[in-house]
Amino acid sequence: MLPESKVINFMGWRKTCATISLVLLLASIVSLATRGLEFGLDFTGGSQVELGFDRPADLSTIRSVLGEQGLENPVAILFGSDSEVLIRTQDALSDGVLEQLEEDLASLSDNATIAEVRNAASDQTQFSQVLVFNGVSESALRSAELFDPRYYGRTQIATEGEAVTVAVENALDNVYSRFLIDALEEATGASINLRRSEFVGPQVGEELRDQGGLGMLFALAVVMIYVAIRFQYKFSVGAVLALIHDVIIVLGVFSLLRLDFDLTVLAAVLAVIGYSLNDTIVVFDRVRENFRKMRRGTTNEVINTSLTQTLERTLLTSLTTLLVLVVLYFFGGELISGFAFALIVGVVVGTYSSIYVSANILAAMHLTKEDLMSPPKEGEEQEELVP
Repeated sequence: MLPESKVINFMGWRKTCATISLVLLLASIVSLATRGLEFGLDFTGGSQVELGFDRPADLSTIRSVLGEQGLENPVAILFGSDSEVLIRTQDALSDGVLEQLEEDLASLSDNATIAEVRNAASDQTQFSQVLVFNGVSESALRSAELFDPRYYGRTQIATEGEAVTVAVENALDNVYSRFLIDALEEATGASINLRRSEFVGPQVGEELRDQGGLGMLFALAVVMIYVAIRFQYKFSVGAVLALIHDVIIVLGVFSLLRLDFDLTVLAAVLAVIGYSLNDTIVVFDRVRENFRKMRRGTTNEVINTSLTQTLERTLLTSLTTLLVLVVLYFFGGELISGFAFALIVGVVVGTYSSIYVSANILAAMHLTKEDLMSPPKEGEEQEELVP
């Protein structure tokens, strides 16, 4: 702990730092209002495919192929190594198969349509999905050979009333992934393995986004109540405004840099709230203690002393946390890079805000020793009135 003779005049920079905070907040809010966030597939819905190449992947050729496939907002990035590629698109991969089937059906009959795609029944254990066709006969479908076993696996064609059903072994998402792999192998000359393919529905994405936002608001409300009960309402105002400051700046950085905002990043933002609050509570505890111990001194002097006494602990905690996060960011892989980056920004901003936002607000609200004195008990007042 630093000796009292070396008290740092933190509050001497309070106006300059308040200006910096306002500029950062304004830039973040403007960016969020005009550019918004790049919501990941967790929130928007869509598909992602992870592919393994037998040689370093040529991203420019891969992106060119994705563009030719007509996918909506396709993104291709290296994932873990230069031979592994993650492809994301806001389309359902099955849409590409259905579009191709509709084109093929048009050549068989003018009235042929795909009426339904449903999961296979429980007694059809060898199949994944069932496609229901109207306006086309079973014999026409068989003769057209629309379902290549290399992509669809085994199939079972049957007539149900006026419709024709085709049970397929491979789900349509996997069928399209195999189409895509063939196109990429032809364009790049590489041998490609499908590592993973998954789809997130847009309805699920909307629910996650709404529930995530509500979770954040609920966390801030609980923090405000907790700090008000444990300290005093001026402390709760300082703590919550500091947390809002941190969250807006983290979101603003993601908006300015056009980084994907997915569930892992949302989890990091919630973690930033917890981390920043912990740091702020330590400072508040020392401020309250010093207000009671120091007989002389202005509000700014008490805050300066408290911040100086907690500075060593604050810096050591932040630096050790940052060390872990930086390692995670560079070596943890693509899946948690967004999570690590959001926490790196959050820890830096949270450390700054525990000094120059929360404490600054206490000074601006003219916190005094009287604010922290316990109200006299009823019995004590009566005793003073008795002669």
